[in-house]
Amino acid sequence: MKRRCGWVPKAQETASRIVWANKNVAIDTCPTSYVTAQSLAWIEEFFVRRKLGQKMTDTMGSKDVEAFVILQEQLGEQVASGE
Repeated sequence: MKRRCGWVPKAQETASRIVWANKNVAIDTCPTSYVTAQSLAWIEEFFVRRKLGQKMTDTMGSKDVEAFVILQEQLGEQVASGE
């Protein structure tokens, strides 16, 4: 209830306030409410392909490529900031 988690319907009725923030991103609901099986699969596949040096984006769907581009950008920002 306190973090306004998406899977608790009554939580959305509580007063809105920032419950998670990182750099220039802040949200008023629990971020784990947005984590799906698909998003976890993208993260796992991203790191496996990165470890094995496989890109092969020509065989991937556009949503998969977009997810990998976002993950690469976020990883680059974390490395650049020393996180």
